[in-house]
Amino acid sequence: MERKDESTCCVCKKVFSENHLISGYGIRHELEALIKVEHPEWTDECNICSEDLNRFRRVYVQNLVTEERGKIESLEQEVINSIHNSELLAVNPIKTYDEKTSLGDNIADRVAKFGGSWSFIITFFSILLAWILVNTIVLLNRAFDPYPFILMNLILSCIAAIQAPIIMMSQNRQETKDRIRSENDYKVNLKAEIEIRTLHEKVDHLLLDQWSRLMKTQEVQLEMLEDLSKEIKKLKKG
Repeated sequence: MERKDESTCCVCKKVFSENHLISGYGIRHELEALIKVEHPEWTDECNICSEDLNRFRRVYVQNLVTEERGKIESLEQEVINSIHNSELLAVNPIKTYDEKTSLGDNIADRVAKFGGSWSFIITFFSILLAWILVNTIVLLNRAFDPYPFILMNLILSCIAAIQAPIIMMSQNRQETKDRIRSENDYKVNLKAEIEIRTLHEKVDHLLLDQWSRLMKTQEVQLEMLEDLSKEIKKLKKG
């Protein structure tokens, strides 16, 4: 049995107070079309509870993503779930990725960082110059690597052979980091786009709801004016 301040949700058929119900006049046409798919009997006179309205909003968001992206992929589904659960996506994924790196990965990063710096170039040429001076001037008669510096060439070849794959390992990790950053940026941007659309939808709902309340107020005022007019006519006849 409904009380005066209660009404029935036309979707779930449950009784709610008027504060928890939204009039069909306050729902935008896109959501109304979705509701009519499940409930063809829906009209503007019907009411819907907040829970069912939010459910249709989630379906509406999924349809928006499907129309624009072709199909919902894993990243987009994660964004939709985060909106539903009010979760944040603006996190630092690189920090989590770095925590999983091994000792070898950290060594590769440091070697690549040092190998691409002026410190490496200055140190490298300083060692070469010292090597040449020691074997040509200081130890002229007792040189451990006389000209043409075969031992030095062997060491340089070994360094180049080892340094190249180490730098490639670091570059592969950097590519993975760039991909993770791109995916995170994509998810954040997609969520922002959907949130903005949802915000517009909520603003439209508020405007329509205020308009609906204003119309109801005007209807009550007109009824009061009609009653006053009838009373005045009765007084004049009396």
